[in-house]
Amino acid sequence: MKISKRHIAKTITWRIIGTLDTFLLSWLISGDMKLGSQIAFMELVTKMVLYYLHERVWFKSKIASSNKRHILKTFSWRAVGTIDTIVLGWIVTGNPLTGLKIGSAEVLTKMLLYFGHEKLWYRIDFGLDKRKKRKQLEKLEKQSKL
Repeated sequence: MKISKRHIAKTITWRIIGTLDTFLLSWLISGDMKLGSQIAFMELVTKMVLYYLHERVWFKSKIASSNKRHILKTFSWRAVGTIDTIVLGWIVTGNPLTGLKIGSAEVLTKMLLYFGHEKLWYRIDFGLDKRKKRKQLEKLEKQSKL
């Protein structure tokens, strides 16, 4: 499996956003900053791996429609992410209900944040050399018609 600099960059940027969201929600729900930090740190590790694998699977997808693709990716990632958060929240707090509350709370916040992240990255050519070249050719063709 070829390592993709684009997928690594997307993984890192999303993880920063996701970890901050998890930390804040875990802290607010548990009432304990230390527990919030522990959950966010553990999630930092597990979600980096899970997100990278999710990106690799979706990269091979034949779904071309931007909005349909982003919506499906948002829901598939949220399912994986929420299960991970619930389990980690349960492990760290020792209370399955607290893990469920944290996981449930992040469904909405993370879906909105993830959708925005996907839309932004869809516009960025970083790591997409073929797309960059195609855009350059289209630009040259457009200029030559003038």
